Amino acid sequence: MVTGAAGRMGREMTKGLLQAGDIEVAGAVDRVAVGTDIGTLNGLQPAGVLINDDLAAVIKTTRPQVMVDFTVAAAALANARLAVEQGVSPVIGTTGISLEQLDELHQLCEARQVGAVVAPNFSLGAVLMMHFARQAARYFPRAEIIEMHHEQKIDAPSGTALKTAELMAEEIETALAPPAAEEKVAGARGATYRGLAVHSVRLPGAVAHQEVILGGQGQLLTIRHDTISREAFLPGLLLAVRQVLHLKGVVYGLENLLEL
Repeated sequence: MVTGAAGRMGREMTKGLLQAGDIEVAGAVDRVAVGTDIGTLNGLQPAGVLINDDLAAVIKTTRPQVMVDFTVAAAALANARLAVEQGVSPVIGTTGISLEQLDELHQLCEARQVGAVVAPNFSLGAVLMMHFARQAARYFPRAEIIEMHHEQKIDAPSGTALKTAELMAEEIETALAPPAAEEKVAGARGATYRGLAVHSVRLPGAVAHQEVILGGQGQLLTIRHDTISREAFLPGLLLAVRQVLHLKGVVYGLENLLEL
């Protein structure tokens, strides 16, 4: 089952799920395109699954094992609560969920003995970018993150940028604090999160891009990942959908499902 099935990411991921031979899409939920067949919506043959705006009803009638969520943070948490209470495992690609909300979801999953995956980014390349940045953080005194997304992305910084900063901060004993600067314009140096300066760019034409720039004496190291199309997220999503039924509690970050 997919919630947010008519959105940009929801459509792309639903299309991929429909074409996966070992996965059956049992239901689709969204506030728009209600009554539309999800196969037809994605340029495929009709799938016999119509978009419904009532999540509880879809869960009751289709009894899915997994709920894939690409909505917005507030809706994703509410959807996950409802799913877990019914024994359905959430796989959440929605960003903007706080650590407090993750802890709440984890406690609920533990109580119900249900697994969940929350991934700021399902792109395997992006996960590797974060992994390499985490390793490099041990060896450089300064680092900054620049992330760029399409102009319709609501949250800033991106979940990927925040996750990158968290991973890097875990690897160092002293904070990678940006040097003091006199800003001629407020915000010119970006935001600071976990000791790293984070800069968010929103432009038409972009999909999802991030670079981590680390600086040391006489050298710069740049680790960059570019998502050219949303198809990049499908292999990671399929991995999460296939593994979530074997989990208990919340796994935060796709890297925890990979052998890194």
